[in-house]
Amino acid sequence: MSREHTDTNDTTSDTGTPVADGSGAPANPLDVLETESDVDTSFGTTQKMKKYLRIYLWEPWQVMRRDWRALVGISILSSYIIIGILGWLFLEPTRMGDGPNQLPWFRSLAHPLGTNLYGVDLMRETIHAIPMILKMMFAGGVFTIIMGTVIGTVAGYKGGTVDKVLSTITDVFINIPGLPLVIVLAVVFTPESAYALGILLTIEYWAGLARAVRSQVLQIRYDEYTEASRTIGLPTGTILLKDVIPHLAPYITIRFVSAMRTVLFSAVGLYFIGVLPEGDTNWGIMLSNAYNNGAMYRPQLLHWILIPSIAIVALSIGMILLSQSLDRVFNPRVREKHKKDDEELLEEEEDVGGKGLTLG
Repeated sequence: MSREHTDTNDTTSDTGTPVADGSGAPANPLDVLETESDVDTSFGTTQKMKKYLRIYLWEPWQVMRRDWRALVGISILSSYIIIGILGWLFLEPTRMGDGPNQLPWFRSLAHPLGTNLYGVDLMRETIHAIPMILKMMFAGGVFTIIMGTVIGTVAGYKGGTVDKVLSTITDVFINIPGLPLVIVLAVVFTPESAYALGILLTIEYWAGLARAVRSQVLQIRYDEYTEASRTIGLPTGTILLKDVIPHLAPYITIRFVSAMRTVLFSAVGLYFIGVLPEGDTNWGIMLSNAYNNGAMYRPQLLHWILIPSIAIVALSIGMILLSQSLDRVFNPRVREKHKKDDEELLEEEEDVGGKGLTLG
């Protein structure tokens, strides 16, 4: 019994690591190194996540919460998203004959915003238009950002023949008249999906972003940190993702909001003139129906135009305010100022807490 117990202690340390003899030395030093490496990797990943959260979430939020434009813009956009989701979940789509014809607004609790010529409830019609509009705006914004960022970044970083080809494609799309192109494509393909419509409405809008991104990448590619990454042999994709694109984030984010506004106004305008196919309810069709039924010339029907117009203008104002605030969010001087203010406030709170403990 005693001999077996001694043999066991000779081959295993107290921590469970295999040892060669009773001295406690590891049988394979690489086992210890691998364990320490795992710990270091986990710690490094955690620190990196904290750094990203601080840079891309915490610090921007500290700037935005002190800017009334950011708070108002976020509140407006959040309200549209929440109302659109709740309306889609709990409000049935309105139909002809849901209420009395041409009911004025603020005359009935069942139809607070009144009804149109066919008894369609204007409040439910306005709310049910929100999801489709938001889908189009999001799809158009994402398409613009992906196309413009990828083409502009690759053209600026690779240079040579790749740059010439991509720059030529970009110039072609920049010089194509956008509105006629969209009208022709809408008539030919008649897309019904909100996402397809959003992409269609920004089919040439990405080119301006691509050209601007290319110009910035031409400068970034010769910076010291980019040169260092190339020297140590990092892949091109890694360099673009870690060293190039993060520096383009401010401009890209602002252009994303701008693209969404472009989709909003383009969609409403093209639905109003009847170019885009009539599918789900949207504000452009509401304005078109109101205009065709003489709401412009009959004061008692003016709310048919005012209701969708207010919805469009309010959403646009929210995006404008958010875009203006994002310029401050990505301004290094503003972020550094707010960071110092937070550090000073934290030091004051610690001093007050220390004095309280001393007095106690």
